[in-house]
Amino acid sequence: MSIKVTAVSKVYKSQKALNKVSFSADKGEIIGFLGPNGAGKSTMMKILTGFIKPNSGEVLVDGIDVLQNPLEAQKTIGYLPEHNPLYTEMYVREYLQFQAEIFKIDKTQIEACISQVGLTIEAHKKINQLSKGYQQRVGLAAAILHNPKVLILDEPTTGLDPNQLVEIRALIRALGKDKTVLFSTHIMQEVEAVCDRVIIIKQGELLVDKRLAELKEDHQQVIVVTFDYKIEEQFISRIPNVVSYKNNYDNTWYITFESEKDMRPVIFDFAQENGLKILELNTQNKNLETLFREVTSA
Repeated sequence: MSIKVTAVSKVYKSQKALNKVSFSADKGEIIGFLGPNGAGKSTMMKILTGFIKPNSGEVLVDGIDVLQNPLEAQKTIGYLPEHNPLYTEMYVREYLQFQAEIFKIDKTQIEACISQVGLTIEAHKKINQLSKGYQQRVGLAAAILHNPKVLILDEPTTGLDPNQLVEIRALIRALGKDKTVLFSTHIMQEVEAVCDRVIIIKQGELLVDKRLAELKEDHQQVIVVTFDYKIEEQFISRIPNVVSYKNNYDNTWYITFESEKDMRPVIFDFAQENGLKILELNTQNKNLETLFREVTSA
């Protein structure tokens, strides 16, 4: 098991950033780590890399206790932080040579990494001459330079244009074949395009740990309906096959059903029986975005 997190908690003064979070990850898994701003994602990643210590709990990376042996654990981790700190006055190759010296690795790896992340045509430049997207690639090259077993990426696609996104997605998928990849992003399409599994946290609590294949097989559907006036939730609860419901606006409801059949006719019947007019009606399969919205807006 490449990553094992057990009951990790972290408190900043009076604010609980993480509350007894537990999860594990195996080699070959690509996991999307999601949550609203302030959920505790970056805190968890900094704990995994040994940058900060939790107040309680256990963290193992490649079987190494990160809290007891942070330097040993860091040898097995590649980390791209959210704000990607770079020595921008250095040339690309110069910076990667510097990183290679830190990890005491063969500098012949540098050219392979430059090619792998698509930096070849820009490698002769200073980092401050590069676009944000290419600077992100420099950070990614540095993260994989020592061939880590675990790759932790915090917002790795920030600043990339659509073509670069496709290339970085393909790179992450390729890296995930023989590494464990954990990355955070606010872009749900990135997770659906790349990941095998998703973890969602909110206010330091782990809410969802689910394989995307399970989500795609889910027979749940979400119907967004706006009535002509506000109704009580007790009426919504009487609709057949309702799993959950949420009144997001005055007259608008997000209603989740467990059913393989289209539930819109049921909504029409409900409206007619209760003397309601439907002003707007939309249906959607329960994809990652609707799941994220449902669990984090509660």
